[in-house]
Amino acid sequence: MRTTGNKEIFVGIGVITGFLLLMAYFYGGKSMAAQATEGYRLTAAFNKVDGLFPGDAVRMGGIKIGIVESQKLDKNFRAVITFRINGNVKLPKDTSVAIHTDGLFGSKFVIFEPGGDETNLKNGDFINFAQDAVILSELLDLIISQGKANLKKLESKQQKEGK
Repeated sequence: MRTTGNKEIFVGIGVITGFLLLMAYFYGGKSMAAQATEGYRLTAAFNKVDGLFPGDAVRMGGIKIGIVESQKLDKNFRAVITFRINGNVKLPKDTSVAIHTDGLFGSKFVIFEPGGDETNLKNGDFINFAQDAVILSELLDLIISQGKANLKKLESKQQKEGK
């Protein structure tokens, strides 16, 4: 009986240790303080940024090139996002920015699509081409309303043909 109790204690300690190591692994890589001192800042304005938070990734071609540094509302109630971009990444002036979702219900991240301009963005510049976050519930509502409209057309057509 005594060895069973010790065995349960060791298993419990092992599970807790494994959980703590897993949490340290996931949260240890998001050191915003180290990244906030490097690179340059860019800003963009969006109508919707639902689910995007400071510290979220900024990617280009699937590679992380920076982070979302801060969010605020402007006088027109648009969300102004400030990005911290790695200093070794040079972006053309006509670069566009969009908010994407990682999977169907995943976290948000920002995608930069470089343009073809010869001049590069520099610290403090504003990105003019911004695409808002897609909100899943709004997308589903649109799909359902389109389906209902198509169903009505089909029923109307069948009634005309039946008469």
